[in-house]
Amino acid sequence: MTVSTPTARMSPLVMVSMILAVSMSFIDQTIVAIASPDLQNDLGLTSNQGEWVINAYLVALAATFALGGRIADAWGPRRMVLVGVAGFAITSALCGATPDTSWAEAWLITARAAQGVFAAVLLPAAISIVYGSAAPERRGRSMAMFFGLTGAFTALGPILGSYLLEWSWRVIFWINLPVAAAALITVTLAPITRERRPGRIDWVGAVLVAAGMALSVIGFSQSAVWGWDSVRTWACLVAGALVLVVFVLVERRRQPPLIRLDIFRLRGFRVDSGVLFFAMVGFVPVSYFLSVYGAVSLGLDANGVSILLLLYFLGFLLAAQVGGRIFDARGAKPTILLGCLVGVAGYVWWATQVTTLNASDQHHPLLLAGAGIGFLLGPSSADAVSRTHDASYGEVTGINQTIRNYGSALGFAVLGTIATHVFTDRFASSLVGLGVGRGTADDLARRAAASGGGERDLSQVPASARRAVEQAVAADFAQGMRAVLIGMAVALGVAFLIALRHPGDRPAQEDAAAERDAATSTPAEQA
Repeated sequence: MTVSTPTARMSPLVMVSMILAVSMSFIDQTIVAIASPDLQNDLGLTSNQGEWVINAYLVALAATFALGGRIADAWGPRRMVLVGVAGFAITSALCGATPDTSWAEAWLITARAAQGVFAAVLLPAAISIVYGSAAPERRGRSMAMFFGLTGAFTALGPILGSYLLEWSWRVIFWINLPVAAAALITVTLAPITRERRPGRIDWVGAVLVAAGMALSVIGFSQSAVWGWDSVRTWACLVAGALVLVVFVLVERRRQPPLIRLDIFRLRGFRVDSGVLFFAMVGFVPVSYFLSVYGAVSLGLDANGVSILLLLYFLGFLLAAQVGGRIFDARGAKPTILLGCLVGVAGYVWWATQVTTLNASDQHHPLLLAGAGIGFLLGPSSADAVSRTHDASYGEVTGINQTIRNYGSALGFAVLGTIATHVFTDRFASSLVGLGVGRGTADDLARRAAASGGGERDLSQVPASARRAVEQAVAADFAQGMRAVLIGMAVALGVAFLIALRHPGDRPAQEDAAAERDAATSTPAEQA
């Protein structure tokens, strides 16, 4: 799909309109996480249900992003941006209107999943417009600017959240409505071409990939509740894997497929995709885990947590601009490797400080961890999108973002399970050490873990030990957070090893080589 004819410089209104259009989804990444403790308390949700308020959005986004990219190609990116903005606003209003009843959980999680679907319609169309509107020699800077400014909206989430929560957690969803109105106006006025690439949409593939991703994430996430010895846990994991295998087999025979598997023949695209998958494990879940850790272990309110998140995103924003310039000058490989190394150092350093229960000790590690992601996110995304054989930006963006968001959702589920197990085991041991019987200790630990450390019925604990129990909750939850940070560092370490395989060329060179190979291959090889 040719989104627009690249000129020396795109119209500023195009960039402004696209940033406004996607800003709601980026703000929600942090603002919902900030509100999570209040939201859970008000609606009486467990920790696992609170995690699903976040992860339902991520799973829906990952499961439908490839479809959103294909729809952007077939029906036109400008049209789908407008549909996505309007739908996101409506579902945001539904989230804010969640009834305070026994079915609040089902209502809110369903509305959040619907938000994810509309975000999957909106984001690939917006990214394809930005990428296709920029001249080739300025795409690195344009993408860095786009991701950097949208990242600024992510950083704006904590600031808005700390103020809006003074009224109600519901306002964090309703704030999307005026933003959506401004986005609809600017998108309508922006000089965006209405070209599209009509074609059949692979609805069978869309259902298969959505089911496979959802089942696998459910299996990992619910393992903390069902247990690893549960038939339901393994049924979800095995079924999810099988459905994804079936999806791959079906896609190899579909014309046109939902996901063009031949794109993965390009080594640069494979490497970029692998890096993004593991990098997202160390990025998107940060807001939620830091918010809960700040409330439980540090005793911070929303204002205090917002300061910590702002430091993280400050590092992200500063590094994103530098990473974009390195990408334009030297290609993606140097800045991806740099980002992975800086990220590993930042998360390991943060893990050593998180158990001190002193927020000021974590300021510099937060900056460094955020900088690591900032260096690599824009360049790896731009490099992956630019490695397509043709100009179908919406399609390739859909594949790229599907991988990113599946990494986010799966990482969130796995890290949440790790945090729950570490906290439960350590808190039970702490209770036993304070004179509580093993059976009672295990029961109290499970209930505390289910509430995210918030519910602590101390009636069965000796009065003299209750102060020590409160301290144990903070310390043991910090140990769970430490395990999460180590997991994030490991994920970025894996991303570094993958990045070493990057060809280190410019995308145009690899495309030309692929075209030469295709021209000289035999018909059997092409099949």
